Amino acid sequence: MKRCTWVTTKEPLYIEYHDQEWGVPVYDDRLLFEMLCLEGAQAGLSWWTILQKRENYREAFDNFEAEKIVHYTDEQLQLLKENKGIVRNKLKIQSVVTNAKAFLKIQQEYGSFSSYIWSFVNNKPIILDWETVSEVPISTEISNNMSKRLKKDGFKFVGGTICYSYMQAVGMVNDHTLECFCNPSNVNTKM
Repeated sequence: MKRCTWVTTKEPLYIEYHDQEWGVPVYDDRLLFEMLCLEGAQAGLSWWTILQKRENYREAFDNFEAEKIVHYTDEQLQLLKENKGIVRNKLKIQSVVTNAKAFLKIQQEYGSFSSYIWSFVNNKPIILDWETVSEVPISTEISNNMSKRLKKDGFKFVGGTICYSYMQAVGMVNDHTLECFCNPSNVNTKM
């Protein structure tokens, strides 16, 4: 079966991520928050690096429970900076706490983070039909607008490119190439 050509490894974890998660719509607030934080952690790195550390991130950041994260002490932040299981960049670590605060504020204002974030795509996934991975943009007008709004609302590590990667990861946009069995036009040919 054919996959998007960015799946360059035979690692089961990477294949499972591509086949089961990437491009699949997510509406769960906790998971949406987790993915936003992980996409921010990816800045300047590869997704494969972060994906391999995802379980460590979940453990280190209390399964991305924002209610717990907002109460982290300086001592807890120092321990995170020493945690070899995650990317030990102090700005990225601090951004998770900052983002947790902004996330909780959004939940209170909009009823859910999902309602807020999905409003950028009119609550409906954008399905695109790219022939090749080289056609897929790194950012779009929507991701740039999302970035501006997230920054205005207090989020960090949410540039236009990060936001587009996030949109792909949580299924707000489906960029599986036409030959990939995960492209919606191939849904009946899945094995």
